[in-house]
Amino acid sequence: MAYTLFVIEIISAFILAATLLYRYGDVYRNHIIVTVAVVTAWYFSFVIMFILPLDVSSTVYRQCMQNSNSTTVAPSVSPLHNESTTTAPAVTKCQKPWSFVDDSVFPNLWRVVYWTSQCLTWLIMPMMQSYSKAGDFTVKGKLKSALVDNAIYYGSYLFICGILLIYIALKGVSLDWAKIKAIASSASNTWGLFLLILLLGYALVEVPRNLWNNSKKNYTLTYTYFKIAKLSTDKCEAEENMDDILDSLSAITAAVGPPHPLHRHVETIVQKLPVQLRDRLNSRQAPERPAAPSLKSLVNLHKKMIKALHVLQRTETQWGITLERVFHLEDVSTNLRSPDRRFAHTFHTARPRALRLLYPPTTEWYWECLLKQYFLKTMAVVTGIMSLALVWSEMTFFSKQPVLSIFANILNAAKYTYNYAAIVWVSTLVIAYMFYCAYSTVLKIRLLNLWYLAPHHQTNEYSLIFSGMMVCRLTPAMCLNFLSLVHMDSHVIKEYVMETYYTQIMGHMDVLGIIAEGFNIYFPMLVVLLCAATYLSLGSRLLSLCGFHQFVGDDELTTDLVDEGREIVKREKRKRQRAEESLTRRRDYSERYSNYRTKRDNQDGDYYVQPSPERSQPVSAYQRAELPYNRTTVDDELDQRFGASTLPAIQSEFDERRRDKMSAPPRGLFDDV
Repeated sequence: MAYTLFVIEIISAFILAATLLYRYGDVYRNHIIVTVAVVTAWYFSFVIMFILPLDVSSTVYRQCMQNSNSTTVAPSVSPLHNESTTTAPAVTKCQKPWSFVDDSVFPNLWRVVYWTSQCLTWLIMPMMQSYSKAGDFTVKGKLKSALVDNAIYYGSYLFICGILLIYIALKGVSLDWAKIKAIASSASNTWGLFLLILLLGYALVEVPRNLWNNSKKNYTLTYTYFKIAKLSTDKCEAEENMDDILDSLSAITAAVGPPHPLHRHVETIVQKLPVQLRDRLNSRQAPERPAAPSLKSLVNLHKKMIKALHVLQRTETQWGITLERVFHLEDVSTNLRSPDRRFAHTFHTARPRALRLLYPPTTEWYWECLLKQYFLKTMAVVTGIMSLALVWSEMTFFSKQPVLSIFANILNAAKYTYNYAAIVWVSTLVIAYMFYCAYSTVLKIRLLNLWYLAPHHQTNEYSLIFSGMMVCRLTPAMCLNFLSLVHMDSHVIKEYVMETYYTQIMGHMDVLGIIAEGFNIYFPMLVVLLCAATYLSLGSRLLSLCGFHQFVGDDELTTDLVDEGREIVKREKRKRQRAEESLTRRRDYSERYSNYRTKRDNQDGDYYVQPSPERSQPVSAYQRAELPYNRTTVDDELDQRFGASTLPAIQSEFDERRRDKMSAPPRGLFDDV
């Protein structure tokens, strides 16, 4: 019974990690090593988030047991007989939590989880990320490029570590293996704390504000128009960049024929192109006298193409998701005036039968048009209170007397009543909220247009590896910061308390006083300044002044982009409506013609359907290739007439995944395109 909750949370962490990986990544196309590394990184981070509250409740019980066992028997003198007697003071009986496990479970678990995740985030995943975007054509060449790419990255860390070791040696501190591990873990946690505070300073304000703004339908629709106008510019830039690469590749293809020694490398580059881009490449006219490339130029072109494909995939995925969202928001705005209170969609989407029964149009109307706005406002108030409590606790967690941290007071009150369920639930809630704030902000960061986590299996391997790296780097620092907020880190509050097994495995930065007594304590107080800057939108206004498009309500450029986005949506909606009308006409014609053929065959019998002598003869493969073949599918015609952006609305997910698999290149180690 004691291990029930422990096992349930271990299994729940794995199910959550596997579900998210299945939703965002494509486990059928991604390399197995990438899949295992990413799911391990996510799984171990969720294990820390789920199991740390159990470690906290176990530590509370062990602290109670230690206090009761350390109570000594006090001697007393009888005033009548002048005799010394001993009386045992009342000993508080400690209640054992029902989730209590053996003392060896948590230390072994934290050692495996922490050091595995640190190896993944600092050693393995950076190499995998560099390997995935290397342009070389051999495993040896890709590994060499990955090592060179990470040489500056690792060299800077080694230089800093060397300075720290020299400083420690000059201070006269003896170093052993335990202290070296403590220095390494503390350096990693310090870096994670620095990034965590920057992310929380933005997210603690932005998460409640986004929830409140999303409850306002006009604001959300206007912001989506602005967003799709920016995406249109990014999409055009990505397509132009891809066209330039296709021009270069067309010239190289014409110069390098089958007898050329570099022909197989050119074929490797061409095979990584999707089917549509490959058709565009074949339709291009090559230059008259193309020059033969060198191996180095092919490697550079291959690397540029991988990056361009990443950017093109990200922008097209965001474009499709944003279009679906803006169509839905316009449907909500239209259905607000519906007299029959039944939600009607502009574009019909096939839904499972169970979803149609559980979520009929009437229920959908009440949720989308009436209840959802109040739910979002309630969540905005709740998350706003959580943000205020976190900011106050970050500013006051170093005060041990009086205790000013809100979460420390909550856990102290639960300790006195042995309410272990409250300790576990409060700890899980706070860690989960910090987890969501930090990682939702990471997903919004746009750096070099390389990564983006998109649902419906649209995330490439490079973005998955990056997300695994960031999760492994931020989670340990986040949990140590939480333990400081609840006063369970003796090196922060400068008072002896029994520490969790998690803190014992992480260690402390005692050898460097400037970090132990300065950075780790006072840097979290910077979160209040960052929250104030985010609340006033100083960053957005500064970026807008520098020429970066930001959604600022009183800006003329913002208004122009909103109007442009509205026109883009109208154009895309007309395009999709024409595509659906064309598909409907073709389907109706096909059904009528099929019914006519069936009726005619039934009336005339088999007399008119005797095969001709020519068609009765077997056809060889060569003759079959010479026969006219002009069988155009509906998807091909819609793609040619209306563009690829209309296909997601009229294709099923099975058809999309089948096309992706048919156009997928041969698997190579860590190939992500």
